[in-house]
Amino acid sequence: MSVIPAAQPTRPDPDPGLSPYPEQFVADYRDRGLWRGLSLPQEILDAADRHADRLALVTPEVRWSYAELAERARNFGAGLLATTDLEPGEAVMFQMGNVAETLVAYFGTLVAGLRPVCTLAQHGSREIGSLAEHVGARATIVQADHGRGETLKVARDLHSAGTLSTVIVARGEAIGDGPTLEQLVENGSRSLAPEPVHPEQIAVFQLSGGTTGLPKVAPRQHEEYVYNSRAWAEALDWGPDTRILYPLPVMHNAGIALAVQPALLSGATLILAPSASVPELLDLIGSERPTSMPLVPPALAVRMLEEPRSRQTDLSSIEQFLVGGQALPTGVSERLRDELGIAVRQMFGMAEGMFLLTPGDATEDVRHHTVGAPISPADEVRITEVGSDDPAPVGEIGEFCARGPYTIRGYYRAEQHNQSAFSPDGFYRSGDLARAHDVDGVLMYSIEGRIKDVINRGVEKIHAEEVEEVILRHPDVVNAALVAMPDPVLGERGCAYLIIEPGAAEPTVASLGEFLLGHGLAKYKLPERVEIVPEFPLSNVGKVSKKHLRERIAAALRDDSPTSGAR
Repeated sequence: MSVIPAAQPTRPDPDPGLSPYPEQFVADYRDRGLWRGLSLPQEILDAADRHADRLALVTPEVRWSYAELAERARNFGAGLLATTDLEPGEAVMFQMGNVAETLVAYFGTLVAGLRPVCTLAQHGSREIGSLAEHVGARATIVQADHGRGETLKVARDLHSAGTLSTVIVARGEAIGDGPTLEQLVENGSRSLAPEPVHPEQIAVFQLSGGTTGLPKVAPRQHEEYVYNSRAWAEALDWGPDTRILYPLPVMHNAGIALAVQPALLSGATLILAPSASVPELLDLIGSERPTSMPLVPPALAVRMLEEPRSRQTDLSSIEQFLVGGQALPTGVSERLRDELGIAVRQMFGMAEGMFLLTPGDATEDVRHHTVGAPISPADEVRITEVGSDDPAPVGEIGEFCARGPYTIRGYYRAEQHNQSAFSPDGFYRSGDLARAHDVDGVLMYSIEGRIKDVINRGVEKIHAEEVEEVILRHPDVVNAALVAMPDPVLGERGCAYLIIEPGAAEPTVASLGEFLLGHGLAKYKLPERVEIVPEFPLSNVGKVSKKHLRERIAAALRDDSPTSGAR
């Protein structure tokens, strides 16, 4: 057990680009024992020492104890510092999937005093290049055998362009003079101890849902990120007997803060599924008997109901089936209860910090129709009138705003955007519409939609403005508007309305997708329907009325017919 220092070190100057927590909040969080004065890697390694012989990680390929995982992480971190010219405090890009090597690289990078940038394996060269420039990253870690090798292509392209000078390849051949992950683990020294860092410094860069364009970067600091994970584990009463099955991309903030870190800080076992394929998940449920499944997206819950094998698999080990990301379609909670014997709880979270969770002993009405209450007594929620900081009455819809001991105070190097994204007193304006419900004197919250121009495709967020900007590079496109169209499984998909040059060939879903992929856009962001129109409807202030376009495509889908040019 680590001894918490009686006196904190002198508070450092904040990292350039970081919006620090005000001193009075830091003092309060420490006085209440929420922040403990230790860095993220130190907390993780302390937990690994306490639970050394327990099973930490299960994948289809490995079964590692805490000691084995910690040894590999230390070796990787030592090898990274010895083999490359990276300096502690630098950012390192990640493009890896749900494999054991991802956890080795993530924790090893932290132990080396470097800062993981948690991008997605699906991101293209445009996103990775822009984000690397934004955070000043010179290195990337990629999984060579992910998908069809897209991550390797991105790494090669950016290495050739000089954007990323160092490429560490896992599960594949080295690029240039860069080492492989396996070489670093083999050649590193297990004696590496965490670099001494002040616990208020940046530990990890996570990607936010943002509002427009490329994702905003959320700088997660050591103490607050530890507390985020610890508070989640405590809210769910996780411990050494807990077995957590996680099937979504593990390098999401959700994967790190809802599964990986809280599991390992509490001595639990993490069962990392390679994908969200329902047949594979059912096999893992049958063989590994998980007790908790955090952040099951509604689409996955629906697929489980549609899979006949679900009714033949013993699901009785699952005590916590936590649905989040979007509101459940009507009737799904009841069907999960009646057909599969699963009691649903809902949650809501964000890369900026705040997590909400329905209590385990709540009524079905609360569990099925709200996302519950914040997980920390120090969390603060404010529902405001849209467009102002004035509180909305309880029961009325307004904007969900949050502040607390693990909610960031500002995006990284985004001073201008922070002025609108955060209130003067530090509340994050999420852009989500929400409603407070008084349940026996306790406020529970429901998420009622969003203000932002974002398409929620399953668990992925697609920023319309970013996609439109790339579409407009097409020589035959005069104007473009990307809107959400309803989908019974994923919730929403993207529909591109296009105005094209007179006489030009009409782009199809396939041809437009090929063009966008060629310009570095991630595959999951591609429009899945194209509508060619002569003009866009306008609002009363002369802007493109996406409301009318969304209504138009929804009506067309109900009628099962194209509007004027579906492709």
